[in-house]
Amino acid sequence: MKRRWRHGLALAAPMLLAACATTPSAVHAPEIHPPKPAAVPLPQPSVSAVMPAQDDIWSRLRQSFAMSDCDADTHILSWAERYTRDPQRFEDTLREAMPRLMYVQQVAARHDVAGEFVLLPWVESQFQPVSSHRHQRAAGMWQIVPSTARSMGLHVGRDYDGRYDVSAATEGVMKLLGRYHADLHDWRLVDYAYNAGEFAVRRLVQQHGIPADEPAIPALPVSRITREHLTKLLAIACVVREPTRFHVSLPLLPADQRLEAVAVHQPMKLPEAAKRAGMPVAQIRHLNAAFRNGRIAADQRPTQLLLPQRNAVQWRDAQQRAADAGLTASVTPSTSPLPTLPADDGVPPPGAAENTPPLVAAASPAAPSATNRTHTVRAGESLWSIAHRYAVSVDALERWNHLGGATIRPGQVLRIGAG
Repeated sequence: MKRRWRHGLALAAPMLLAACATTPSAVHAPEIHPPKPAAVPLPQPSVSAVMPAQDDIWSRLRQSFAMSDCDADTHILSWAERYTRDPQRFEDTLREAMPRLMYVQQVAARHDVAGEFVLLPWVESQFQPVSSHRHQRAAGMWQIVPSTARSMGLHVGRDYDGRYDVSAATEGVMKLLGRYHADLHDWRLVDYAYNAGEFAVRRLVQQHGIPADEPAIPALPVSRITREHLTKLLAIACVVREPTRFHVSLPLLPADQRLEAVAVHQPMKLPEAAKRAGMPVAQIRHLNAAFRNGRIAADQRPTQLLLPQRNAVQWRDAQQRAADAGLTASVTPSTSPLPTLPADDGVPPPGAAENTPPLVAAASPAAPSATNRTHTVRAGESLWSIAHRYAVSVDALERWNHLGGATIRPGQVLRIGAG
């Protein structure tokens, strides 16, 4: 599939202005006035240190696009205009989606998936963790049906549903899209396969061959819904390509609001997790909708939470303070009576439980932590699941263990950390 770059240079300036707009809700780029001089100058944050990284959000995404542009088909342009018919509403919706969108962009780049698919959740759910009774109960921002979830290795249960797990589901979807492209060799057909099913599209290719580059929407005998799905994806990409053409500004996301995965080492309720992270319960529930009953249980995997960067820092600080407190309690001499040793029959005498130091008793040696230096692979585990268990990246695991790929075997001992 050839890339089309003919708009790149001509539109670079208006795109940059749109991406740099400090008031995303404005329909047109705001008029900038110099600030009035103050009697006592106040210290100002360094804008130059922040803005280039913010602009990169959209420029990187545009550079990763691999399909047709706005003018390739009248239906693409029509849907782009439909999306932005109310510029204020469009900007507000996109601004709310920004944390998830940026997270998806990072995963897509790691899997070398065409940038248009970063915007696929916009077509499916506008990046919201919604459920639907259509399409055999599709759910989550990727709208995954249960059978597809199982094939992707996502657990779907009453207490935990991986389709709502932004991190786990995004990783699974990007692997799926990469596999589709390796088989079909055309990103347009990859979108068709995501909507209509891999085997259905493969049969069409066997009957009609790989479609030509033109028209932009392949003239294969697919359903109207499947054809429209690709049109919508190219339409939202069109808006990202040329925001000023549709009188909208693309929002920015402060660095401390970008999402990070943090490890959870013990069962807890989401309100307790919200307190540790210093954020509202409603927000942590919204970002971690996979925990359907509001509780992170010991047997749920991956045991992780997705938090804004600023809250992830607070979470790790709280975890470290708890670990330090537990260590201090275990090594500091106490003036209270020593715990009574069990009798020879193994049954502790009355009062033994009350004499046990509470922090020592609450310790959980089975929980994974930074002190665990190795992990023995169990049947059914993958590098991805192990990486999420220890809150590290797959790339780091491969580097630490000198792995040439993602293949591991039960019984294999992996090093967790560079030490």
